[in-house]
Amino acid sequence: MPTRILLADDHEIVRQGVRLLLQQEGFEVAGEAANGQEAIRLARENCPDIALLDYGMPLLNGIAAAREITQACPKTKVILLTMHTDDQYVLEALRIGVKGFVVKSQAPADLVRAIHEVLHGMVYLSPRVSRALVQAYLAKSALPADPLTAREREVLQLVAEGNTTKEVARLLGISAKTVESHRTRIMKKLDTPNTAGVVRYAIRRGLIQV
Repeated sequence: MPTRILLADDHEIVRQGVRLLLQQEGFEVAGEAANGQEAIRLARENCPDIALLDYGMPLLNGIAAAREITQACPKTKVILLTMHTDDQYVLEALRIGVKGFVVKSQAPADLVRAIHEVLHGMVYLSPRVSRALVQAYLAKSALPADPLTAREREVLQLVAEGNTTKEVARLLGISAKTVESHRTRIMKKLDTPNTAGVVRYAIRRGLIQV
């Protein structure tokens, strides 16, 4: 049986290129998603061998989607595709069980190698990511403090993307009152009185792209 891979990226042209690469290598593309919510739904329905997720997706980024997928399908191994090599993104991804971290500029050979190594039970980091982690370790640099919880970051991203309270509640499966409580805590933690400050923080943390 060929390895079944879920491909999630909000850029259709990127998905087309990656799909072609995967098929040429003998992998089966078991589904395609354009945002984090869709990736989670498809993963729950199919439980693929590999979930290949872009970090910068709308409606939950790659790390938030990875957290949900690894909980729903423990046997699915997640690989993140990203432009970020900052250590805070990598360490957060590893902590939630992501098995591969591939920098887009180093694909496609890097991606194929990552898939094979992850399938054999190893963790794969692109060379640029490995260098960033080593440099951070040698410099003994601490991770930038993020005062938000995982759920608050999910709410933050959806709010920064322009979703209403009701839309956020529907997307996350929680009540509108709970969303408002999260928004209040987020603004208090970030010391900002308005949504503009929330959006600026989301951009700085790479939760949304402009």
